[in-house]
Amino acid sequence: MVWIAREDAGLLARCAVAFEPGDPARTGRLAFWDPEGAGPPDVPCGVTEEADLATADGLRTLPVRWLTVADAQPVLALARRLHGGQADGAVHPSAAFWGTATALALHLAARERLLPGVSVGGYDAWRVGPLDPEDMLRLRELAAAVPPEALAVPVPGHAVLPEPGRAVRAFLDAVADTLPRTAAAESATGRAAFAAVQPQHVPQLRAWAEEIAVGIDAGVRVLLAVRLVHGKDGEPAGRIVPLVSDLADPTVALTAAELFDGAPHALGPRAQAETVRAVRRAAGVWDPLSRLLPVPRELDLDDEEFGDLLGGAASRLRAHGIDVRWPDEAGHLLTARAVVGADRTPPADLRSVLGGDGTVDLRWQLCFDGDPLTEEETAAVAEANRPVVRVRGRWVFVGPALARKVRERLLGPLTAMETLAVALTGFAEIGGEQVPVADGPWLQALRALLADTDADTTVEPPAALAATLRDYQLRGLGWLTRMTSLGLGGCLADDMGLGKTIQLIALHLRRQEHEASRGPTLVVCPASLLGNWEREVRRFAPGTAVRRFHGPGRTLAGADSGFVLTTYGTMRLDTERLGGHSWGMVVADEAQHVKNASSATAKALRQIPADARIALTGTPVENSLSELWAVLDWTTPGLLGSHAHFRRRWIAPIDAERAGTGAEPGTGTAARLAGLVRPFLLRRRKSDPGVAPELPPKTETDRPVALTAEQTALYEEQVRAVMAEIRSTEGIARSGLVLKLLTGLKQICNHPAQFLKEEGAKLSGRSGKLALLDELLDTILTEDGAALVFTQYVAMARLLERHLRDRGIPAQLLHGGTPVARREEMVRRFQDGEVPVFLLSLKAAGTGLNLTRADHVVHYDRWWNPAVEAQATDRAYRIGQTRPVQVHRMIAEGTVEDRIATLLEAKQELADAVIGSGEQALSRLGNDELANLVELRSAQ
Repeated sequence: MVWIAREDAGLLARCAVAFEPGDPARTGRLAFWDPEGAGPPDVPCGVTEEADLATADGLRTLPVRWLTVADAQPVLALARRLHGGQADGAVHPSAAFWGTATALALHLAARERLLPGVSVGGYDAWRVGPLDPEDMLRLRELAAAVPPEALAVPVPGHAVLPEPGRAVRAFLDAVADTLPRTAAAESATGRAAFAAVQPQHVPQLRAWAEEIAVGIDAGVRVLLAVRLVHGKDGEPAGRIVPLVSDLADPTVALTAAELFDGAPHALGPRAQAETVRAVRRAAGVWDPLSRLLPVPRELDLDDEEFGDLLGGAASRLRAHGIDVRWPDEAGHLLTARAVVGADRTPPADLRSVLGGDGTVDLRWQLCFDGDPLTEEETAAVAEANRPVVRVRGRWVFVGPALARKVRERLLGPLTAMETLAVALTGFAEIGGEQVPVADGPWLQALRALLADTDADTTVEPPAALAATLRDYQLRGLGWLTRMTSLGLGGCLADDMGLGKTIQLIALHLRRQEHEASRGPTLVVCPASLLGNWEREVRRFAPGTAVRRFHGPGRTLAGADSGFVLTTYGTMRLDTERLGGHSWGMVVADEAQHVKNASSATAKALRQIPADARIALTGTPVENSLSELWAVLDWTTPGLLGSHAHFRRRWIAPIDAERAGTGAEPGTGTAARLAGLVRPFLLRRRKSDPGVAPELPPKTETDRPVALTAEQTALYEEQVRAVMAEIRSTEGIARSGLVLKLLTGLKQICNHPAQFLKEEGAKLSGRSGKLALLDELLDTILTEDGAALVFTQYVAMARLLERHLRDRGIPAQLLHGGTPVARREEMVRRFQDGEVPVFLLSLKAAGTGLNLTRADHVVHYDRWWNPAVEAQATDRAYRIGQTRPVQVHRMIAEGTVEDRIATLLEAKQELADAVIGSGEQALSRLGNDELANLVELRSAQ
């Protein structure tokens, strides 16, 4: 199943929708088409083909967007919701109809009304069944209400619509066939084929499947009623009584004993044979039922059999169409819930949890109808060791799983960090599964104490700080002080330009005011930020020692107080020396540099001990949630568990939820993760009320430009030549060709000279982007403005530098190879107004620099990651900027740049993939999808 963005789903929901069955059922597909004859929406899912449709106007050949049954379900679900909300014109009636049919199929699946079978072609296939009379009535009502467009896929060989009832039943089976493709399906059927996603040819299972199907279309239905009777020892025992009912009218029912003893009934002459057949089928699922044969009457169960029935046997029987009905007198629920700290006094101070051994008990607590049992009652249940026990005057069932929890109540201690995670999420991992933990006084008290770290409170700034902090910065200082005083780390993730540096300097000074927290602070940052940190410390903390641990002759001698500044590269080289020094605090600035926890940089950082760890970054999640784990696992080790645990617990469920339902972050598992990390991550944005009201406005504009004739010819030739290679190549080689194609197209969009690697060739008149840049800079410089020009390609930046020099426009270029001292001088010259145009490599200069002299930011090419572009823009749009900032994004019309820009703006599925892994994500597209993405189109 592919994830379909809500915007795409909304477009598809406006189409007429018809269903074409497949063999097996899950290979069926749905046709999305426009009755007016226009093409279906151009969305990044499905395949567009011409198809012959039987319509009210006869047989018509129309363009159709085909989606599989699995892929279409989110679209149909949205159509049903919009139609139910009476959104006029928002959906086509046929789309809403199939959405209603989807809901019925899912409802049947939730009630376990699914049966395994073998299709006409001999393939494994699940179908809905057995159906109750109410289900049959609903199916008939649906068939009577079907819009004609929903049946437009013709019966093969005829230009007529299919019979509505059969079409609806086939669709229900198709939805059902997509659902139970898990290990549970194999467990329920004993056949691996019925858990496989790809069709399995299993004609040898046809007789087995037909045996299961006996009774589905017959006149009777058999269920197994469990009754409690007095056993030989006076204790309650279980007895199974088969009940036989009319499939069309379940009120017509009698016991199997009455049926075989000749009691009058209206079940038909085959009732006895069908009952024996159904019981034989059930006995094949659960062997004790074989004692009901040859003439089914009643069956007494021993404790082991009763426990097995309470365990997995009843579920296996239901999967094969045999329901088990439990007695009303034992309907009271005996359950077990996980509890934390049930035998301890709630904590009065968070330090008491984090100090000492830091462990808290996690255990099972038995409840009767939701009310906790006493220790004596729990002990009585454990000692009884039977599947039926008496609790508070009532009989209750104790299945094997519950019995195991009764015997093994203590689940072991939780560490302090695990306890914090439970308090914030309400879940604990038990036996590899996430289990809800009951709320109680202990967790409530812990959450209240944790809430203090997130409180909107301010503190007095330290006396040695030579600056006036804004209100949000005082709140940030209070949060940092609280977290570090508890021995917890944190990530300060304010937007770029909101003053993370000064808040950190204030924290250092505040910690120096107390003997327990006094000590030197090590700041690890990119080389380009060393000078900025040194200037800021000298400016805001005069008298505080600050030194660089960088370059030849570096030493830590005498570094017992103040700030020590080093780079990530130096830290990797001198990890042992830095790790052997005593630090009061370690700060990772631009912490996205350690977003890959397995990198040498991240590993080196983890080897430097400190009393407090603070990460500073404007983008805690730049590409994926794994980056969030890497940062917080360094600042607050153990909070999120191991990376494997984090992927299993958080990333996989969030991805599955978004793929299955189109859920946005902030719902479901994503919301629980947000609740877990919120106390340990403080994020403020410039757009938040009251944060930076003094910032001037920022205007972002896409600047479409036409390709020149030379660019057009190069672009089309690159697509033709490389796509031909891609279509004949597979595996890693194909991925490499896709990257070659995309890189080449982006370079052509920039300038032919970049693609052709021409160093001294003429530049003017050959690139639409270069012509637009000239126009922009002429206007900017006339108005005494200043511009930052970002490109991801150093080669392109050098071409721009030469072009501007030939035009007499003062400009300077900063890239990854620029020495630190030279960088600082270039920043000073730009800020002082000596150079009005600053050419910057996006990767080398997209973070850390303060370039508020600029009032224009030009993105010459797109990085295809909005977070990275936003960081680059924030070099100019930050505290200290006094003029409105204009952001110009250059986009070559009709090209792959144009299409990606649209997807990024709409936050569609492909945009999410690109944000996750850039061009690598596009290498996984099919040939047709890729060709559609890169095709050169005329401007709209």
